[in-house]
Amino acid sequence: FGSLLGLCLIVQIMTGLFLAMHYTADTTTAFASVAHLCRDVNHGWLIRNLHANGASVFFMCVYAHVGRGLYYGSYLFTETWNTGIILLFLVMATAFVGYVLP
Repeated sequence: FGSLLGLCLIVQIMTGLFLAMHYTADTTTAFASVAHLCRDVNHGWLIRNLHANGASVFFMCVYAHVGRGLYYGSYLFTETWNTGIILLFLVMATAFVGYVLP
């Protein structure tokens, strides 16, 4: 699942950059910029859906990766396991700050 995580992360970064190119953070024009992206930009609806659903796939891969580590007893390698836990917390914090709070 590690390679799928890398692929999902690359897709998330690329689609996020394309979305950021067309997004306006102003409260009066934010909805209009998303509507513009979905209607007027070539395959903008696809970029938006890939970004939204890619986040869900990314977290499913993260949980499967952690579950596989638990099943095979990888928690016995404490340094590697603790590094992975720190990365898991950073991913969750990034998702919370970037998607839940706004």
